[in-house]
Amino acid sequence: MVSDGMGSPRRRIGVLVFDGVKTLDFVGPAEVFVEANQAVPGYEVVLVSPDGNSVQTSIGVRIEVSAAAADAGRFDTVVIPGSELPPSKFITPELLAAARHLSWNTRRLASICSGAFVPAELGFLDGRRTTTHWKFGADLARRFPAVTVEPDSIFVRDGNLYSSAGVAAGIDLALALVEEDHGADIARRVAQLLVVHLQRAGGQSQFSASLSGPAPRSPLVRKVVDLICADPAFPHTVQTLADHARVSVRHLTRLFRAELEHSPAEYVAFIRFGVARDMLHAGHSVTEAAMAAGYGSSEALRRAFVARLGVSPRKYQQRFRSTGVVSAPEVAVTAVAS
Repeated sequence: MVSDGMGSPRRRIGVLVFDGVKTLDFVGPAEVFVEANQAVPGYEVVLVSPDGNSVQTSIGVRIEVSAAAADAGRFDTVVIPGSELPPSKFITPELLAAARHLSWNTRRLASICSGAFVPAELGFLDGRRTTTHWKFGADLARRFPAVTVEPDSIFVRDGNLYSSAGVAAGIDLALALVEEDHGADIARRVAQLLVVHLQRAGGQSQFSASLSGPAPRSPLVRKVVDLICADPAFPHTVQTLADHARVSVRHLTRLFRAELEHSPAEYVAFIRFGVARDMLHAGHSVTEAAMAAGYGSSEALRRAFVARLGVSPRKYQQRFRSTGVVSAPEVAVTAVAS
């Protein structure tokens, strides 16, 4: 932070844009910080590009920037948005050099959507946790095996590195950063000013359980999936599901693995967890969520949450009531890169 000359702290937010940058990836988060100035003045959003020249966005609009990354000075936060172009197309040596320079001159570094490939290319994410838009998750994990990719999270914090899924998730992350700086009440005020919901925790799924993963291809599997989703609390077994489909257990299991990449039992557990998580999001108690999802007891739900997310349902819900950054232990650093 720096002073504005009148004693008030000023937080400079640098946004690194480039040709092909996805417009909403940087406009959404930038507007959060600009809107926050109505509640707590102090944010200054600065657009920078690798060479200081204007860039053309994903919708064909050319935008001017304030400076080249190397000439932009220090920032409190640097945001690297993504692109609809493949990373091999939009990540240039010039963009990497700009991101590296900015990382030396900022307190925290955030990526939006496929922007996560930039710090990954620079090695900043080795041994760290990150997320990106679900459609890029598998590629990010394959290309950078030293990085722990959480493709289902809305956003993730690991030390002073932050990442989010695409578009609207960037707004969620920016609100979480505002909350870090000024508290939950201010973040809620900003969300109200923007007429957006301050309800999506970092660990919340990018999509509902029933829409997650591959879609059933055959009418038979669709029939069974519809049964599970219609009443997840029912004591489904592989046998009862096979009976419903009028096929053998072996045949149903083979179809589920081929079409959904899960066994029938795994799919039931997946849907139940999603229902319980959504119940907690809606403010229901742990006991109510456990009963509605078919866990039988709050202890069974607790074990499921600890196994999947590493936190209890109650702690997860407490995070969710705020902006809920999913965070690793604090890492004391003065700059992102050293």
